[in-house]
Amino acid sequence: MLVGVATTLLIPEPAAERKKNYDYPADYYLRFLFLFLCTISVFITVFFLTGDTVKLFNGMARGLTTTAPETPGPLVSFLAEATRLVTALFCALLAAFFLMRRNLVDGSMVTQTYINPVLDFFERYGLHTALLLLALVGFYRISDIVLGVIANVFYQDMGFSKETIASVIKTFGLFMTLAGGFLGGTLTVRYGVMKILFLGALLSSVTNLLFMLLAEAGNNVPLLYLVISADNLSGGIATTAFVAFLASLTNISFTAVQYAIFSSLMTLLPKLIGGYSGTMVAAWGYHDFFLVTALMGVPVLLLIWLAGIRLK
Repeated sequence: MLVGVATTLLIPEPAAERKKNYDYPADYYLRFLFLFLCTISVFITVFFLTGDTVKLFNGMARGLTTTAPETPGPLVSFLAEATRLVTALFCALLAAFFLMRRNLVDGSMVTQTYINPVLDFFERYGLHTALLLLALVGFYRISDIVLGVIANVFYQDMGFSKETIASVIKTFGLFMTLAGGFLGGTLTVRYGVMKILFLGALLSSVTNLLFMLLAEAGNNVPLLYLVISADNLSGGIATTAFVAFLASLTNISFTAVQYAIFSSLMTLLPKLIGGYSGTMVAAWGYHDFFLVTALMGVPVLLLIWLAGIRLK
């Protein structure tokens, strides 16, 4: 991480003249920071305090599943957690609105920082295309993330030692990811972002099927090398193309905020679903779970195809 930080600090600013758009006194920025901290504090507090309520719902869901097996206990639990997240977010936004009404910060600063970047995105692409692009951003990595949550548990259940996991997955796999990144960058420059974005999503889904072979074979180190090579190589290609795609969606005037929104949305929904990977494995077994994660990538291919048509 420090390599990137040092590189950023050493690179000089462009020599081009740019108009200074924001010019506020120092105390305005301090008050703006205070607003941000208050909003985050409210979000964390509400999320923490509603934990017992969600536990109660989860207990009820488990009880219903025991007495009535047809009751979707995991679904009830997921909806309860999602409601908890939305409630905390709503309370944080409400607190920010109240503090703004009390003139804690200058309204134009909030508009320029948070509202204008969002409006710019929808104005540039239009409502329907913008929603399509946001759906693509939110679901692109769903196959990898949902599988990745349970990966280490899977390797241990297959009988692989921690030494093997460290050498094959964490060391050899890292170099395969880097190789995939270089390959993805080269292919993106040669063939364009959307084509390699589609290729990366397709490979990410197909390589999940290889885990089904590993689940049947068990402790097979050569097959583990093959699976990790294919999975990490495709992951590197997909990630490189996806980062280039996200960068292309941003406006140079709002790069930081828009990219932050995209990169956060990129993992939000997959991680929410991935939190139930263990429940899926317990219900279906590893073989069917890996099949489902591969099928999760099929709608993503459709989203990429539709986005490609819209962006022409």
